[in-house]
Amino acid sequence: MGLLYVFPVSEEETDFVVKKDDTLILKTYGLPYIFWIYALCAVLVVFFMFLAIKEPVLKLISLGEETDASLGYALLTFVGLVPVFILSFFFYEKRITKKKNELGIEHRIFGLKAFSEKFLLEKSDQLEIDNYIDSPNIARMKNTPESLGFQNRGYFTLRLVSAEGKKIMLDRHNRKVDLEKLKDLILKN
Repeated sequence: MGLLYVFPVSEEETDFVVKKDDTLILKTYGLPYIFWIYALCAVLVVFFMFLAIKEPVLKLISLGEETDASLGYALLTFVGLVPVFILSFFFYEKRITKKKNELGIEHRIFGLKAFSEKFLLEKSDQLEIDNYIDSPNIARMKNTPESLGFQNRGYFTLRLVSAEGKKIMLDRHNRKVDLEKLKDLILKN
């Protein structure tokens, strides 16, 4: 999700970089505004779907047996939770917290902490940047000036290698330079 939720790469981005005493907190940016239009369209589709099924489902609940009623309630609950699920993508935030040699990764939805992990960062080579590419395409194999825009370059990942050798992805980006700046920002604090 790093291609959608981007981390800041310098301390000048004060809304998303917080420095208190010896703690550095990096927060991801939200989704671009065009995605809010997509969300509005999706929620409108679900709303019109609810209007179309409301009467038959309410009739099923009132006239049916226990099984029919529970299916009706389950359907109404599902249709009610779909907009919440869609909006959770817009209120998702990932945080990287560095305090001395402790690195924390935190996932928040609607401002509430959903999941967090803490790792020891003892050496600077524990943060590594890798290039990931599924498979090169024909444009990359030909390597002509006309096909330059069609080449599959993949993306880059910034990973933390824990003491146990486990690789934890901190961020991913299509520009290696941004990940190097993020790595430097984490290491210098």
